[in-house]
Amino acid sequence: MHHPTERLITMRSFRSLAALGAVAALALAGCSGGGSDQSGSAASGSAESGAAGDTVTLRVGASPSPHAKILQYVQDNLAAAEGLNLDIVEYTDYVQPNVALESGDLDANFFQTVPYLENYEKEKGGSFVAGEGIHLEPLGLFSSKIKDLADFPASGGKIGIISDQTNQARALALLAENGFVKLPASGDANVNTVEKLKDFEFVEVDGPQLVRALDDVDLAAINGNFAQEGGLSLSKDALKVESATDNPSVNILVWNKDASGDTLAAIEKLEKLLHSDGVRTFIEQTWSDGSVIPAF
Repeated sequence: MHHPTERLITMRSFRSLAALGAVAALALAGCSGGGSDQSGSAASGSAESGAAGDTVTLRVGASPSPHAKILQYVQDNLAAAEGLNLDIVEYTDYVQPNVALESGDLDANFFQTVPYLENYEKEKGGSFVAGEGIHLEPLGLFSSKIKDLADFPASGGKIGIISDQTNQARALALLAENGFVKLPASGDANVNTVEKLKDFEFVEVDGPQLVRALDDVDLAAINGNFAQEGGLSLSKDALKVESATDNPSVNILVWNKDASGDTLAAIEKLEKLLHSDGVRTFIEQTWSDGSVIPAF
């Protein structure tokens, strides 16, 4: 797959995605093993000398699933041939991976969507570069109490919704498509700016806790990764699923704009591998229920 020249994200629009430059100038060979958890101590972007050449270790932050699983597939099957070793650091929140990337504790991260990254940089600063879309995790409406949206309580119902602003707006768009709310004509959509079209209460919950909260609400809008981590299937359990057509909420590899030299060349190689036929097949076979869909 060919990619456009990478460029710095301005956080103003989706067109600021960057992709691969030519990486043929640096030929990397050799391999070393294994990822790590958050206590790993591999040096960021370090080149390890070997008899057959240099292996570059990249410390990459990721959500446990599907991001870390995809990276582990790359590590186990593709990285060595490109002279890469991935030190995979798992995070369960949506803030620390960008903080660690900006501080230099990570060389790259893989956990976020384009809108989330844009909003993060708008609110907290930082200058990052992003690759092209790797996969989409469709958002679904789930319930442990009703089997059809028509059975939602006429009054006094509760809808669980993610607390982080970017994903909340995405969830509200799905709820709007299904007649629960009307989005504002202008400005950001959140639980305080939408018009409710039914008599219900919003219950804001951290994303990883939404599946556990199902018994306390009548309906919940849950991101695909949190749903599958909680044992739910979009194809079997969701009452409605977000459309993947022209969806901007694709997940991306992100790195610091100051990355250079061997580290930048290695990041570019990882970006290429994440868009390989092998990764596409791995995603399709591992998440055959449609909870994770290739975006390339």
